[in-house]
Amino acid sequence: MRNLKDKSVLVTGGGAGMGEAIVRRFVEEGARVLITDIDVERGQAVAKAIGMPFARIDTGDPVSVEAAVGAAVKVFGRLDVMVNNAGINSKVAPIHESTQENWDRVIRVNLSGVFYGMKYALQQFVPQKSGVIVSMASINGLVGCFGGPPYGAAKAGVAQLTREAAIEYAQMGIRANAVAPTAVWTPMNMKAAEESGDVQGLVDALNNLNPLPGMPSPDDIAAAIAFLASDDARFITGVTLPVDGGYTAQ
Repeated sequence: MRNLKDKSVLVTGGGAGMGEAIVRRFVEEGARVLITDIDVERGQAVAKAIGMPFARIDTGDPVSVEAAVGAAVKVFGRLDVMVNNAGINSKVAPIHESTQENWDRVIRVNLSGVFYGMKYALQQFVPQKSGVIVSMASINGLVGCFGGPPYGAAKAGVAQLTREAAIEYAQMGIRANAVAPTAVWTPMNMKAAEESGDVQGLVDALNNLNPLPGMPSPDDIAAAIAFLASDDARFITGVTLPVDGGYTAQ
């Protein structure tokens, strides 16, 4: 990817799954990455393995997010790319059976967490008159789905926040985009499969979910994020890019 070498990048949820793949892709492209995660043990393990710094973050806590952005600036001298990747699953239930606790928990991390990431990254980007935000949306935020109303609402909110940021900051040379993956076989989805009691059944269903057979890998998602962060995408802003094997084309 063009112009990612020596860029300073903050990745939330970088300790496992898609987050770890994103971290590794940026490092392969020559970027400097601050790995952040609420799971200190996993985050530090990834950081040690690739020789990059780590900071704990709770993306649902604005104080924690502000501190993580500050840590990136302190370590690297500036911040060039903010990747709002951290997210959690929703408990499966229709709207009338959804609990307030589940709604608040999912919105706190998956939507408010992205807002905080944007807010504090932009406080660095505006004086620089440069910067790129890439956030994690989902096909669940682009089309209606069964069973996870707060998750879908949060991811739809991410897509709208992305459009808002793209318009508000374009004149300053700041870009904002998002990716919207279909189901990816990550530790989060592995846990959901185990809790369902039918791991193979869920695997088979996900492998047949999209027009393109199989599932994307975390590396596929990381490649899309690296592209959107790079100068190869210098005239792309306000886009939520599906990485979905044609799911949303149906």
